[in-house]
Amino acid sequence: MMSKQDRGVNCRKALIGTRSALLLGCTALATFVPHAILAQDTTGSGDRIVLEKFTVHGDKEDSSTIVATSTTGAGKMATDILETPASVSVVTAKEVQERGADSIEQVVQYTSGVVTDFYGSDDRFDYFKTRGFYPFTYRDGLVLGRSWGGVLEEPYAFDRIEVLKGANSTGFGVSDPGGAVNYVTKTPKSGRFGEVYATGGSFNHKEVGFDFGDNITKDETLSYRLTGKFQRSEAEYDYSRDDENFIMGGITWRPTDQTNLTVIIDHLDKDGTPSNGGHPLGTDFERDRFFGDPDYNYNKANRNTYSVQFDHDFGNGLSFNSSGRYSKSTSGFGYAYLSGIDTSGTNLASRYYFGSDRTDEDLVLDAHMQYDTTFDFVESQTLIGVEYGKHEGDTDNYWEVAPSVDWTNVAGVGGPTYATGPYSSTTSKQNTKALYLQQNLTFSDKLTATIGLRNDWLDLDEINRLAGTTATGSYSEFTKRFGLSYKITNELAAYASYAESAAPPSTGVEPTTGKQYEVGIKYQPDAFPALFTASVYDLTMQNITTYNAPTYLPATVDKIRHRGVDLEMKAEITNNIGLIAAYSYIDSEIVEPGGTYDGNRFSQVPEHMASVWGTYKLDGNGSRGDMTFGLGARYIGSYYFDNANTQKSDGAVVFDTAFTYAIQEHTSFQMNVSNLFNEKHLTHSDGGALYYNPGRAIYASIRQTW
Repeated sequence: MMSKQDRGVNCRKALIGTRSALLLGCTALATFVPHAILAQDTTGSGDRIVLEKFTVHGDKEDSSTIVATSTTGAGKMATDILETPASVSVVTAKEVQERGADSIEQVVQYTSGVVTDFYGSDDRFDYFKTRGFYPFTYRDGLVLGRSWGGVLEEPYAFDRIEVLKGANSTGFGVSDPGGAVNYVTKTPKSGRFGEVYATGGSFNHKEVGFDFGDNITKDETLSYRLTGKFQRSEAEYDYSRDDENFIMGGITWRPTDQTNLTVIIDHLDKDGTPSNGGHPLGTDFERDRFFGDPDYNYNKANRNTYSVQFDHDFGNGLSFNSSGRYSKSTSGFGYAYLSGIDTSGTNLASRYYFGSDRTDEDLVLDAHMQYDTTFDFVESQTLIGVEYGKHEGDTDNYWEVAPSVDWTNVAGVGGPTYATGPYSSTTSKQNTKALYLQQNLTFSDKLTATIGLRNDWLDLDEINRLAGTTATGSYSEFTKRFGLSYKITNELAAYASYAESAAPPSTGVEPTTGKQYEVGIKYQPDAFPALFTASVYDLTMQNITTYNAPTYLPATVDKIRHRGVDLEMKAEITNNIGLIAAYSYIDSEIVEPGGTYDGNRFSQVPEHMASVWGTYKLDGNGSRGDMTFGLGARYIGSYYFDNANTQKSDGAVVFDTAFTYAIQEHTSFQMNVSNLFNEKHLTHSDGGALYYNPGRAIYASIRQTW
């Protein structure tokens, strides 16, 4: 029987053999090269065998393949995807580059179970749902928070994005049952590497970026990496901008072969606009039309982040890992949005001003020990850890009636003065502590049993600065996860799992909880790099507070149940052909007997979604370099805009394409076109305005690597 170590070596050889292929696919398969892979050198005596742990830097494979074999997406331990009893999708750096994805929404839009773009031209946040619910996001396993309401992350900062679908608070911590999205930061490598690029295109887009590093010392104990992106651009609509400054530097110290210390500092500065304000009801204008207020139209974020990662291998299977992140940010938006038709005149739409300004300060610390060993025919991985988090934030929210707008002649009116001040002003404080355990047991290299246990203690304070009152709350949430994976052959595995989630609440509100039952099958052929997965799940979210348009006042829903199917494929079939495909089905139901929405579908959850992305590389001939052609299609089924199910979108198919030409060995030209045929469909309506999907965008890049 082939050992886990031999399989790992063979898999890496197969991946290395395909690294010369340019892009061979890009969309919804889920799996990914890890930051660390466990292999086995045997020591000791008798029946007891101790496993040594070595690290494979995932970024080396992430930049050269779309197929991942290991992941940390299901928890703190690096595991083989084939043996992980969960549905995990991984988008590698190669896939991100070849598809030209420059936002998190674009990065994940070819991933099964994920829906994006359901708020159209609203550019304030990263809007995407996994299995019908908003996921929590993490960076290097440390919590960032919900995607809705957070800072727009810069994909160029990451080596890969891991998407775990469904409930699982035992992996990284408190979260909604939609799942977890883990961003893996680029870190220094041992050796010289680099790239610079320049991009231009639609909406006066101008962008330059760089990512390079080298050893500082000859003995490779000290290395650095510097990554940056600077962008000046407009958005799709008038009176818009989409500017960004991003810079990140990291240093890694390797005093011994068993010890690594990495320090990363990054600065993100975004200056954009939040929305075109929506389109008037009953009209059909082009997407570039603007109906907000040009004088009150901003969406800004400024954040500094300091991260530390430390790991040490004590030998004999025992290792220690710790990480921490401190960040401080200021962010805010303000704009005028359409709220309906003003019948006092012709061509008039009523509007409101809406704004929010906030500051946030966060500290997250994590430390865990891992012990790997075997006893006879049982391989064991045990991880126990603690986590501490502290958050403090100030938020001011504004809302005012705005002058109606003549949609045939939009002009600024000076913006609101807010003479009465904000309608809400709060200071929120959150202290969290957690203790967790993860255990993997593999029997005879066939059956893997996984257990995850975690308890989170949450202490919350919310100060109402307008009323001068303080509300407090303390919660203790215990979550668990159980999974079994059985390898039918060395290439085929079946799994079943049960997982729970608990989300941090607002003060005075009980935490939202979730649970999921899932069964699936995975196939990872030895003949070529590929992964095929199929899963069926039953996912329930309970004790939910929702905010429905047009009032956006809180409403309680007892339970939402999603039952569905996810199918995924990611394959580098040959050195010249790559293919990614995904299909998802979700049966959504709001369960509140006697309630207003009982039996309805949850908002913004399509019943069917499908996508496919394929690439073909035409090898160079003489003076002509390699050419790679990519073509993708995304089908988004119809979904309701609200829980009342009064209005819904139309199903639509959107095509994307890419072309890359190798000018010479280290120089390439790339062109990406999203929404190739400029397909237009309604993605959202809150009863007062219409919002459409993004239109066609064309970008061209020149890239130099070394």
